Amino acid sequence: MKVGFVQFNPVFGRVKENLEKVESMIKSINCDLLVLPELFSTGYTFKSRQEVLRFGEIFSNSNTIEFLKRIAKERRMSIVGGFAERDGKRIYNSSVLFSKHGGHFIYRKKHLYRYENRFFDKDYEPFKIARLESGTKVGLVICFDWIYPEAIRQLALKGAQIICHSANLVMPFCQDAMITRAIENRVFIVTANRIGVEKRRGIENRFTGMSQIISPEGRILARAGEREEVTIIVNVNPKIAKNKYLNPMNDIFKQRRKDIY
Repeated sequence: MKVGFVQFNPVFGRVKENLEKVESMIKSINCDLLVLPELFSTGYTFKSRQEVLRFGEIFSNSNTIEFLKRIAKERRMSIVGGFAERDGKRIYNSSVLFSKHGGHFIYRKKHLYRYENRFFDKDYEPFKIARLESGTKVGLVICFDWIYPEAIRQLALKGAQIICHSANLVMPFCQDAMITRAIENRVFIVTANRIGVEKRRGIENRFTGMSQIISPEGRILARAGEREEVTIIVNVNPKIAKNKYLNPMNDIFKQRRKDIY
C-alpha cells in the first residue's frame, strides 16, 4: 500500500487558509494512507485555555472534520490529522482517522507537553487500534507520546502494523528515537511534523520538520528536510509488521519477560 505524510507551515488561526494549503499540496497524489501534522488547521502556540476553547471544534460541527471526511471520500483514501477537539467543557489535543467510506476513529493525546498541561485536558481511555478497509491495523499517537515507549508498545501489542504519528516537534530527538521505536516493536511509523516558527506573547516554538517514514527494520524509507513544505509517498508492505521475529530463535513479543517486569 502507499503511505505518506504532508509537511508544511500552518499559519496560526487561519483555519480556512491552512485547509486550502493542504488540499493544494495533495491534489496530484495517489495514496492509501496519508498523515497530517498535529493541530494542522489551527497552529500550535496557543496563549491560554480560553483561546484553545475558542478554536476548539465539536466533532459534529467542525470545518476540519468535514475537510478530512471529504478528502477521504473524494480521494478514496484514509487520512489522519490533528485538531483541537471540544467535548462539552473539556478540550483535547486529538487526532482523527477517516477512511474512504466515511468511517472514523478518534485518538486523544495521552502525554501533554509543556504548556499543553495548562490548556488541554488529559485523556484516560486505553490505547486502541483502527482497522482499514484493506484489513491493515493502524495505531495513532500524537507528538510527545513518542518519548514514552509504552505508548507505541501498547499499540503494537494490540496488533498495529502502522503507527500514524501527527506531530509539532520542537526538540531534536524524536526523529532518531523513532528508528528505535520501529525496531523494538517491528512496526512502520509515519511521523508527520510541521515546519516554521510561531511566536506569540513571549512563547516561541521552532518546529524541526524532518517528517519521515520508518520501516520495521529501522530503515528510513523517506525523510523530509527541516524547512521544506512537501508531500512524500512511499510503498510499504504492512504484512511485514506481523512478523515479530528478529531471527528464527527470537520473537521479540513472545520472549518478553513479563515474569520480571
